[in-house]
Amino acid sequence: MIAVLTGMGLSAAAGLNPWIPFLALALLARFTDLVALPAGYGWMSSWWAIGVGAVLLAAEVVLDKVPVVDSVNDAVQTAVRPAVGGLVASATAAADRLDHSAWMQEHSWVAVLLGVVVAALVHTGKTAARPVVNAGTAGVGAPVVSTIEDVASVGLSLVAILAPVLVVVLLVGLVLLARRLRSARRRRRRRRARAGVTPRD
Repeated sequence: MIAVLTGMGLSAAAGLNPWIPFLALALLARFTDLVALPAGYGWMSSWWAIGVGAVLLAAEVVLDKVPVVDSVNDAVQTAVRPAVGGLVASATAAADRLDHSAWMQEHSWVAVLLGVVVAALVHTGKTAARPVVNAGTAGVGAPVVSTIEDVASVGLSLVAILAPVLVVVLLVGLVLLARRLRSARRRRRRRRARAGVTPRD
């Protein structure tokens, strides 16, 4: 169960910003004993992988804060975020170290699939919400929301690794936030319809 929660937390973080959970795993594995990457994933903590991840993180942080460019970036990330979500979920050694789950070890594909699905769902919510934020704030809200997403990704990554039981609480919070954003979008469409304006988002 611990392995599943860790994987879900890291995958959700990847749905917001894929390089934050990747670097969290890589750096903690390289410099601490908190993360022990399983066989086949040791490359993640190599200097070249950390360097590439850092460059990609810098690009993601900058591009995601520019209105319109952020939507283009989200389109490009449609494949990247779920892929990295699957990677970080499968790379966690929680099943081996904490709950010694034989079932998880024998069915490692489940972690990959779960990671891809969770990251894709979070990414979809992020992608749908951003145009609404941009339109509603004339682009001013893009850097603010992006910064909040980055902080949330850092928080989810650390909680998934250090206190995976709390992942459930954070994921429920994300779901509730997504529902509020969806409701706000519907209300905005209804107001436009009443005013005789054709919705553009």
